[in-house]
Amino acid sequence: MRVLQPLTAGRFVRRDNRFRVVVEVNGRETAAHLPNSGRLSELLIPGREVRVASMSNPRRKTPYDLKLVRHAGVWVSVDARLPNLLFAEAFRTGSLPGFEGYTELHPEVTLEDSRIDFLFSNEDLQATGPAGSCWVETKSVTLVEEGVARFPDAPTGRGRRHVETLTRAVERGDRAAVVFVVQRPDARAFAPHVVADSRFAHALRRASVAGVAVLAYRCRVSEDEVALDVPVPVLLEFVGDHS
Repeated sequence: MRVLQPLTAGRFVRRDNRFRVVVEVNGRETAAHLPNSGRLSELLIPGREVRVASMSNPRRKTPYDLKLVRHAGVWVSVDARLPNLLFAEAFRTGSLPGFEGYTELHPEVTLEDSRIDFLFSNEDLQATGPAGSCWVETKSVTLVEEGVARFPDAPTGRGRRHVETLTRAVERGDRAAVVFVVQRPDARAFAPHVVADSRFAHALRRASVAGVAVLAYRCRVSEDEVALDVPVPVLLEFVGDHS
């Protein structure tokens, strides 16, 4: 996904709350919206190089959105709104490994009492490849430890409920997948973050055993583009079956 406007260079100063940070741009401190509720403690360090997007809406209290943080020699995208857009774009361009047989993609579909990010369908049930439908929930990942991307970086009851909902859907005979979008280029694999949220990790393991596909994709990230790149291995073997 191409960045539509040039980004402005800055430095991270501090985080005021979940969605508001202070950055230094052109020698002056200014507020920016952080489109990510994760802890991001390894990224949001004073002095870190960042890139922000200027927002022209006069009703906004923050003139910028924080988009990229420089960490360990790579750019990391911190916009948690992007994974759904990247996933849909990859599907439209035919570059989404694992979902080639589907013909339609519907966003934000209700399943039980949850809103699931996507529902794949196939109009031609006689076509080669998957038939019927497939529920898909995407998750934004920014944390990488020793080459392994990890999610979540803080407890996520909402994320666990989504996974449990998809598990029940598969047990009823549907198809479903959880897709982790790693918004940085330096991940070699993905694993759930047991230390941050063991209940989510065990729910994901149980979902995989039940038949929910668990997939992870690394992104290409630069000042000009963030795009879904290639799948990376998912490591679930070490996650026990007990809660």
